Amino acid sequence: MENIYLISDIPSYSPQISRLISMMNYARFTTIEEVKNLSIDQLDFLLDSESNSIGALLLHFAAVEYAYQVATFENRELNEEELSEWGPALNLGKEGQEKIKGNDITFYFAKMDQVRMKSLQFFQTVNDDWLNTEEEFWYNKPANYYFMWFHVFEDEINHRGQIRMIRKRTS
Repeated sequence: MENIYLISDIPSYSPQISRLISMMNYARFTTIEEVKNLSIDQLDFLLDSESNSIGALLLHFAAVEYAYQVATFENRELNEEELSEWGPALNLGKEGQEKIKGNDITFYFAKMDQVRMKSLQFFQTVNDDWLNTEEEFWYNKPANYYFMWFHVFEDEINHRGQIRMIRKRTS
C-alpha cells in the first residue's frame, strides 16, 4: 500500500472512480490495521446482549459492499440465496449474534477481500458518468451511485469507531 495516503488516479479506472477507490482502500487499510491481531474470543466478544461483535461488524462491511454491488451494477435486489448468506451480517442484532461467531480473522479478511476484488472488477467496467446515475433511495429521496458507494466506506468508518471501543473492552 505504497500510495495509501494519496487520493489520485489509479490505472484502469476513470478519475472519479479512482478517487472513490482510493478512499475505500484507505478506510479498509485502517480497519485491517485495527483488527489484524485479534483472537477468535476478541472477534466474538459482546459488550452486552444488544451489541454486535467485531467479527459481525467485519462481515457487515463485506455484506454491505456486496449488497451495493448487486444494487448498482446488477440493478436488482438480493435473492433468497444471497439473503441466506448475507442477511445476518446485513441485519446484525440477534441474528448476527447467533450466526456470526467462531471464525478467525482470516475468515473475515477472506470475505472482505473476495467482495472487494469483485467491486474492483465491476468498477473497471464503468466510467465517471455511471457515478451520476440516480435512483430513489432512502426516504424516497434521489441518490446517485457516487453517494451510494460513498456510503459503503462511510458505514465502515462509522462502525470502525465501534470496533475500537469494543476492542478496548476485550483487553
